[in-house]
Order: sequence, then structure tokens, then C-alpha cells
Amino acid sequence: MVSLLSPDQEAPPAPAGMPRLILRFHDIAAPREGLIAPNRAMVTDLLAFGAAWRNPGPLLIHCWMGVSRSPAAALGLACALDPTRDEVEVAAALRQASPIATPNRLMIALADDLLHREGRLIAAAAQIGRGLEAPHGTGFRLAARPQSKSA
Repeated sequence: MVSLLSPDQEAPPAPAGMPRLILRFHDIAAPREGLIAPNRAMVTDLLAFGAAWRNPGPLLIHCWMGVSRSPAAALGLACALDPTRDEVEVAAALRQASPIATPNRLMIALADDLLHREGRLIAAAAQIGRGLEAPHGTGFRLAARPQSKSA
């Protein structure tokens, strides 16, 4: 379980025995005085946690609204877990899974750099653009690898 929380937000309980990563930062796309921006160390921790996930079930990623931080984490992790997968394909799968997703641009830029995607992840996230307006987020599932078309 990955919990992406604001610095003063209380962490909801996690299922007993489930490995958990908690990262605390504000949902901002650029550094701003008085706020904590996502940084390289945080995204490194996120990618390492995803790489170490051995549970046969899905990795739950959540943030307060499910619009910016968790979609950015899901997009970065999907690219990390399948380095040969095209960024545009992953971003399109994210858009299909969540019409409201607007991945945090700073998290995406950090993941792009750490994964050596040479701007392709940034461009793919920009290509899907801002998601639909919504009063709150909704859950979605993004496969770390493309789903097989065979039955």
C-alpha cells in the first residue's frame, strides 16, 4: 500500500500485515515557499517500493482525491515495472482507466529522470492532458503490464 499524504494528514489504517510506504508532501507541481513538494528522494522511495512488491495482489496507491498524486505514482510505477513499455501506451491506459486523472507534473518529471525516459514520460503525460473536472476522485486500476488479448 502506498499512501501519498499531505504533511499534516492523518494516515488511514492499513490492512494488517500489508507492507506500506507513506510519503508526505503537498499536491503541487512546482516548489512553493511554505509547502513541501515531491522530491527525488520520495520518488526514488516510491519506485523502490514498487520494485520490491512481491504480494500477488494489486498494489494499492492512494492520495486524498485520487486525481493527481496517485495517478502520477501509478504512471511512474507502470513504466518502472515494464521498462520496454511505451510511455504513450501507459498514459493512454491511465486516461482510459481514470478520465479525471491529472498526474502531478513534478512527480512525472522526477520519475522520467529517474527512469531515464529522456522526456518521453513527461510528453506522454502532457499528451493526455488535464482530466475531467470532478468533485472527488474515483478508484481505478492500471495494469503494470499490458493485458493479454487472448482468452
